[in-house]
Amino acid sequence: MSRSKPDPLAESLREFYTQILHFLRKRTDNASDAADMTQDVFTQWLGYQDRAKVEQPRAFLFQMARNLLRDHWRRQHVRHGLHSEHIERQPEPLSDERDEPMAAAQRQQRMEQLKVVLAELSPRRREALMLHRFEGLSQAQIAERMGISVSMVEKHIAFALLHCKQHLQRDSGKEQPQ
Repeated sequence: MSRSKPDPLAESLREFYTQILHFLRKRTDNASDAADMTQDVFTQWLGYQDRAKVEQPRAFLFQMARNLLRDHWRRQHVRHGLHSEHIERQPEPLSDERDEPMAAAQRQQRMEQLKVVLAELSPRRREALMLHRFEGLSQAQIAERMGISVSMVEKHIAFALLHCKQHLQRDSGKEQPQ
């Protein structure tokens, strides 16, 4: 039996499959989601009518993967938002009525302080902090979204948190020497 020559296009697609799977695994918290999205990329590729006109199939496939990843993150964000709304709608435990106005005033004051602190941050640091703390994205996901390295994301978040801590210490009169 003679073996036929391997098809160069098929070999390229196998290599692209591995690369895209690795790309998606690094950016998701679930290997099966990454595998599903990788399969979706190639399903879309096979259904694409003008694929013969694509000059750079690797770049095209990676763009499809990024689009699917963005959709995945949006779905997670929506699910998380719906879950949060459900939790927020749960009745709060009853508190002493005399403490309630004071607690509400303190919460409002903290929110105002937070707005001031966040406004003092540079736009990039504020964006990194907001994506991490409020949208729950990982540092790798933030790096991808902002187009910067994970190391830079770590620095932005660390500096933003340090700024917030220093601001809160200053406002509470508890600033400690460095």
